[in-house]
Amino acid sequence: MRYDLVIFDNDGVLVDSEPISNRLLAAYLTELGHPTSYEDSIRDYMGSAMHRIHDLILERTGQRLPEDFDDVFHARVFAAFERELRPVTGVTGVLEKLAADGLPYCVASSGSHARIRVGHRTTGLDRWFAEERIFSSEDVGRGKPAPDLFLHAAERMGVAPERCVVVEDSPLGVQAAVAAGMDVYGFTAMTPAARLAGAGELFSDMGELADLLI
Repeated sequence: MRYDLVIFDNDGVLVDSEPISNRLLAAYLTELGHPTSYEDSIRDYMGSAMHRIHDLILERTGQRLPEDFDDVFHARVFAAFERELRPVTGVTGVLEKLAADGLPYCVASSGSHARIRVGHRTTGLDRWFAEERIFSSEDVGRGKPAPDLFLHAAERMGVAPERCVVVEDSPLGVQAAVAAGMDVYGFTAMTPAARLAGAGELFSDMGELADLLI
C-alpha cells in the first residue's frame, strides 16, 4: 500500500537512544530507592512518556518521585546524548528515499520537544525534521499507549489516520498506533518480535524499511 504519511517514533527508531536513556533511568530510580535493572527499564518504560514512570512508581510503591525528577533525569540524558548518541544505522538512507520520492513524514515521540531536538541536533537528523514535522506527547497530554499523539500528528499533517503508517519499536507505541487506526511497522532491533505482535510488518534492519514503504 502506498501511504500518504509515515510517522516515525523517535527513540530507538531515528536515534539510538534507548540503551543510553534506559541505563540512566534504571540507575536513577535505583538511586532513589526503587531498585531497577536495565532490563526492567526496557520492559516497563521503553516508549513511555514521563508521566507513565511517575504513575507506575506510585502504583507499585505508594511513593511519589521527587518534584525535580524530570529535570534531573533529562539533564543526565542530554549530557549523555551529547557524548554518545548516534542515529540508528540506516535511517538516513530511509529519509533520503522518502524525500526523493515525495512521501511526507514526521516524528511523533513520547519524549519532550527538548529531548527530540537535542537528539536530532547531536546526530545531524535536524536537517530532516523542521519544526512542523515534530510532535511530542507534550502536545496532547497523554502519551502512548493512548492514540492521541498519533492522531494529533496526522491531523496537523493533514492526512487521514487510515492513510498513515507508524514506524515503532515499543509495545506501547504499537498499541497506540493500532488504537489510532493506523498501520504499524515494528522495528525489532531491540524488542523481541513477539512483543510487537500488533504490527502488520516486522523488520530488524532499518535498511529494509524503504522497500516496505515505497
